[in-house]
Amino acid sequence: MNADDNPESAPRLLVAGDADVRLRLDRFLARRLGISRVEARRLLAEGRVARDGHPLALRHKGLALTASDAISVSGFVPPRERRPLATPEAALTVLAAGEGWVAVDKPSGCPVHPLRADQVGTVLNAALARWPEMMGVGEGGLRSGVVHRLDVDTSGVLLLATREEAWRRLRDLFAAHRVEKVYRAIVLGRVDREGTIELPLRVARSRPARVVVSARANARDARACTLSWRPLAPLRGATLVEARPVTGFLHQVRVTFAHLGWPLAGDRLYGPATDDTGATRHMLHAARLALAGIDAACPDAADFAALLAKFRL
Repeated sequence: MNADDNPESAPRLLVAGDADVRLRLDRFLARRLGISRVEARRLLAEGRVARDGHPLALRHKGLALTASDAISVSGFVPPRERRPLATPEAALTVLAAGEGWVAVDKPSGCPVHPLRADQVGTVLNAALARWPEMMGVGEGGLRSGVVHRLDVDTSGVLLLATREEAWRRLRDLFAAHRVEKVYRAIVLGRVDREGTIELPLRVARSRPARVVVSARANARDARACTLSWRPLAPLRGATLVEARPVTGFLHQVRVTFAHLGWPLAGDRLYGPATDDTGATRHMLHAARLALAGIDAACPDAADFAALLAKFRL
């Protein structure tokens, strides 16, 4: 049984309306329950969904609904009501803190928040043990207090909110692009110029995530993303660069550098099939974050610093 399950809760009844006719069952569940299609399919796979009293399974995910179909879902807890586990034994380094917010050092390989209530080993699990008032802030549930995100394998500055008013203020600043974000990256090849580029990026695949440069800049699913960069130091077969994304988009720094011909060292998704640097993850580090009186900096992660030293000229 999952930590967010409540077997004694009454099944949730969802009745299809005219607007839902011919809609796929997994899309219907995702829309009505406020969850992803992946989670909708998990509910089907676990036997939690029935139509007009008849149990459904994962093979029914593409079932087309008809008017007045009665879909029941058992053991479901809405996302905002899910409670992640606090792990006081987990290490967490505070970089800066203020009224209603805290900036921490996110290690590479550590997710920002759990995807299920029984998951541990994330930054949020450790943070809740220190600031329990964070529970319910912002998006609530398994994303309580999360102001922004970093890829699992990206290290560096991560901002969390411990109070609702601080979360709203900080999110507004991120939405308005009034945040200075500074990354350090080790990229393959020689970068001999600084520059700025805007690319139309789109999510080509959700799980596992993959982002591509859209063939059409005005495509409905593409977003214009701007990134500036400058070389900091030449390395053997690589370059240490500083990257400053203006926008915030999934894998933006990684995809942009790969598009420019300078993939990140260790990037198994966007880099070359063979990478002899020895990097065990993509070499991207969130070095600094500054906005509205907040200025938090984080020294290079140990593996990043080691690889940098190894390839210095």
